[in-house]
Amino acid sequence: MKSTEKPVQQSSKLKPNSYEQQIEKTSESSLKKNKLFPLLLVGLLLGGGIALRQILTSEPAPSKNALGSASLTTSTATTATAQTQAPPPKAVETIALNLGTGNRKIKLLGQVEAGKSATVSSQIDGRVQQVLFREGDRVRQGMTIAVLDDADPRLALAEAQARLAQERGNLARLQVGTRPEIIAQRQAELSAAIARESEAQDNLERVSGLTEQGALSRRALVEARAEAQAATSEKFRVEALLAEAQAGPTKEEIEAQQGLVAAVQAAVAQAELGMQRTEIKAAFSGIVQSRDVDPGDYVEVSDPILTLVSDRSLDIFLEVPESLSGQVAPGMKVDLNARALPNWQQEAAISAVVPTANTASRRQLVRISLDNPPRKLLPGMAIQANLAIPVESENTFIVPRDALTRRSDKWLLFAVNNNQAQQLEVEMIADLGIEVAISNPELREGQEIVIRGGDGLTDSATVQVVNQ
Repeated sequence: MKSTEKPVQQSSKLKPNSYEQQIEKTSESSLKKNKLFPLLLVGLLLGGGIALRQILTSEPAPSKNALGSASLTTSTATTATAQTQAPPPKAVETIALNLGTGNRKIKLLGQVEAGKSATVSSQIDGRVQQVLFREGDRVRQGMTIAVLDDADPRLALAEAQARLAQERGNLARLQVGTRPEIIAQRQAELSAAIARESEAQDNLERVSGLTEQGALSRRALVEARAEAQAATSEKFRVEALLAEAQAGPTKEEIEAQQGLVAAVQAAVAQAELGMQRTEIKAAFSGIVQSRDVDPGDYVEVSDPILTLVSDRSLDIFLEVPESLSGQVAPGMKVDLNARALPNWQQEAAISAVVPTANTASRRQLVRISLDNPPRKLLPGMAIQANLAIPVESENTFIVPRDALTRRSDKWLLFAVNNNQAQQLEVEMIADLGIEVAISNPELREGQEIVIRGGDGLTDSATVQVVNQ
């Protein structure tokens, strides 16, 4: 290639032909450079391809320890790209594990029943004269709700009262003693009896003499002797009456008469009770649930008249699962609510525990008595209750719900030891709401457990405690 450069003025020290020689040297150097350039370009392309192939086909970055021991056989640029740093410790919050107790919430179902319910029956036989109330009517204790015909009880009462008056008079005579007039009368009767006896004896002697003389028959003698004996017996009877009148009544006679008076008084009281029972009264305040008779019906003893239910006293019976048998006791608190009364909720205490279980459902009943229930809460309504049962055990710990992690069908908890997470599978004893009761034999009181940041943790992972 021809040079178009102009001659350069040289110093006077150069030889006349030095300009031409320098031009030749310069041309030879340019030619050599033009021949080496393609070789250098090919070498660079081959080296870059080899380096790129090594980067694309290289294995994933080994661990920190492996990187430390690997030989640096690749270029410095390739090694810096392949190496990666280990992940930083995960920030977690922890608390110290403490033994504790909690309340397990159990939902119970049941129904409302009347605290007082009674079927008012007749206590005597009789015909119904009036029924003063109907279904749904409200009655107060002691009010008359029905009336029976009282004709027969009234006659029985009058008869008993008359007999009582008679027996009381007899008792009064015995207690006062015999009056002097009675004694005088008895003495006069005795004198007459003695006179009759004397006359009968005289007649017997006369008839006896005439019979011996043959003037009278033997029959007349027998009759005279009988009359004399009868007169003597009458004298003895009158003498006894006089002695009794003079002595007065004995203690035994007075006591016997007193007993008779008491028996007649009981008969009078029975007759009066029969009269009272013709008016059937309410045993307690309540509402008429059913009416079983109408005026004109004849009823006997124990026949139903009305059925009353109390509206101010209700009993709630709740079913307790068989697994909780023995854990529920009187006095434990429950929160009551009913679907029929969405705005009503009340805390109450268990009044009693029925000591038997239903053979079909295997559930035990507990009773709750409400003395002042809401007026819209009626017998037969369904009711719900929440019962809190204490959870307490030597190996039971109460932890926040956030401390547990659910994986598959297991509950996991992470303990922290020397900034490393220890994965523990725990058993959930009870769900307490925002807290849970758990158990694991490896847990110890005071042990640090993760309550936040446990999602994504693995066993032996490095953690950093950042409690606030």
